[in-house]
Amino acid sequence: MSRTLVIKLTAGAEEPERANQAFTVAATAVASGATVSLWLTGEAVWFAVPGRAEAFDLPHAAPLADLLAAVLAGGTLTACTQCAKRRDLTEADFHPGTRIAGAPAFTEEILQDSAQAIVY
Repeated sequence: MSRTLVIKLTAGAEEPERANQAFTVAATAVASGATVSLWLTGEAVWFAVPGRAEAFDLPHAAPLADLLAAVLAGGTLTACTQCAKRRDLTEADFHPGTRIAGAPAFTEEILQDSAQAIVY
């Protein structure tokens, strides 16, 4: 049976190690062939805006832009509906392939029998 890894990132650039860890796990899981869904909430939604991941720098860590590209290429990237609205962001503001969805979609994903959820 194939497992789905659902990762929810609740921190942005203000907590660089936590943010980078979520992207690292997501990209690594994509590379290993897992089905991956990365949810960005709170300040993390800014990482879906072009240029934001490229501006992020954490010493001794893989570039966030590369990790984001891996997730976009092989997984699903979702920005929280309310979080995006609070920041006046729409799908047009995000990298192509980023969807906007809320708690009902998140809950549906994590309640699947084959899902494993991790929150950073």
